[in-house]
Amino acid sequence: MKKHPRQLPSASATSRVSRGFRGINAKQPTFIPRSPGHPSGRHLPRCKKPENGVKPTRPKPLKQPLLLAALRRDSLALMCRKLTLRKSAGYQAQRVRFTKTRPVCNAIGVRKAPSPEGRVGFVRIDTVHQGDQDGVKGVYHITCVDAVSQWQVEACVEGISEAFLLPVLALIIDQFPFVIVGFHSDNGSEYINHHVACLLEKLRIEQTKSRSRHSNDNALAESKNASVVRKHMGYDHIPQAYAKPINTFYQKTFNLWLNLHRPCLFATAITNDKGKTVKRYKPQDVKTPLERLTALAAHNPIAFQSGITLEALQAQAKSQTDLAAAQAMQRAKRELFASFVKPKRRA
Repeated sequence: MKKHPRQLPSASATSRVSRGFRGINAKQPTFIPRSPGHPSGRHLPRCKKPENGVKPTRPKPLKQPLLLAALRRDSLALMCRKLTLRKSAGYQAQRVRFTKTRPVCNAIGVRKAPSPEGRVGFVRIDTVHQGDQDGVKGVYHITCVDAVSQWQVEACVEGISEAFLLPVLALIIDQFPFVIVGFHSDNGSEYINHHVACLLEKLRIEQTKSRSRHSNDNALAESKNASVVRKHMGYDHIPQAYAKPINTFYQKTFNLWLNLHRPCLFATAITNDKGKTVKRYKPQDVKTPLERLTALAAHNPIAFQSGITLEALQAQAKSQTDLAAAQAMQRAKRELFASFVKPKRRA
């Protein structure tokens, strides 16, 4: 008689057997798990009844939630071991390599921190983007501030290409009451290019740029981005079509309020007992940029632009109180924001 190899039961038969169901005319032998809690799906035939009449105990199959929990515990433990291995010094010495930031090899501008030494005319500039919406760029705000007097000029452009940026840069330089001597920026391509370099060379302005691994080279302009631009213009998207109205608001109202009526904090350098120089902000050092400019003019002569005098600036500041100037600026800003028609967001 020919023998056939034993076949494993189907999934339905196995599920019926695991629930304790046995057919009356079932020809397949009943099957039980290999061992209690064994995750394998294979089964072995039931043991025969021993001769002494003692019935063997039937091992209970492991429930599916308990099996999944055990597998999760095993995978979590394996993941923890991998993370611990990757944090070890031996693994990082063989697998991880750290390289220092490489400076950009560009001959435009001098890579150094500006050193005004108490003189006005050394400005720092930076760009702030007004966010994207559905892949469409918003306007760009340009912050330009003097390093000593904190005289600040804000401007707005549609884009940072030379077609939009060069006319606005010339307008920014003209709005300063004194002659610009130094022009410092980060390593962004909107300022480190031949078009801006030619413009500054015509005006005989020294161009410098930030050094690598020196985040404080342009810290003053970065702080003005948060305390002035983000505070008054916010973070929401503004379409590029409103760059000209914003620039008009800056030129006629906002910049005058910034420099003639808004107070700023000026640091005083103090050397402690250990010889370390620290900066302290005293209440008596809170001044407007015009007041700071007046104090500097008493000690060192300032080269004002043609047609601008210190007495004329002081008379313009006295024509309006600080509170009235702030209220006028807020009214103009509300009218500006009311004229915006922002596109609806896509669903």
